Amino acid sequence: MAKTEVILTHNIVGLGGESDQVKVAAGYARNYLYPQGLAIPLTGANKRRLEVLKQRRAEREAHDLNTMTELSKALSKLTCVITVKTGEDGKMFGTVTPGMIADQLKTQLDVSLDKRKIHLEHPIRTLGDHEVELRLHADVVTNLKLRVESSTPIAVPEPAPAPEGKRDEYRTEKRGRRPEADKGEKGEKGDKAEKPHGEKGHADRGPAGKPRGPRPPRAEKPAKAEKPAAG
Repeated sequence: MAKTEVILTHNIVGLGGESDQVKVAAGYARNYLYPQGLAIPLTGANKRRLEVLKQRRAEREAHDLNTMTELSKALSKLTCVITVKTGEDGKMFGTVTPGMIADQLKTQLDVSLDKRKIHLEHPIRTLGDHEVELRLHADVVTNLKLRVESSTPIAVPEPAPAPEGKRDEYRTEKRGRRPEADKGEKGEKGDKAEKPHGEKGHADRGPAGKPRGPRPPRAEKPAKAEKPAAG
């Protein structure tokens, strides 16, 4: 395949930036680069445009650096949420990919980011919080907080009902009274009710339930005089 040397007039990912001299397929240059204004043939006349292209490239790179620096500060404070499908045991189906993260950044945060700038050191296969490295620029690297949630919540089993005996005991303790204390109180009340009338029973109470004072001693009957004996 014939090759031709061209001067790039715009940044082309994977090929080069403005003012770079690269070799490409002749058909690619003729059918795509030249019509789109992305490159010019390498000739003596075109070499004079290199300084202008280098200046344009420097301005673009400075702008990109400032933009990515501001973006890194914003992304480091945000959390991207990704919802995945899981089984009944909570395990994920598959893994979280850079493409999925890029899609959610666009949907949730309105941030357009090339998925090639999202670096995953290890595949994400578990739910929870993770950190993802973003290589936004050659001089700008930041971390993005990522939360992976399940679209199928795990059902929590209901606790088994307590037996009737334990349930009644729990209710009694919750009221602050235990069966033993109730029996003791009833026993004391019973003892008070069984006191004899001689102490403070019903016989010692007067009208309207008022207690009476001590009873006066009974007067002794005078002894009968003895009759004189008959003479």
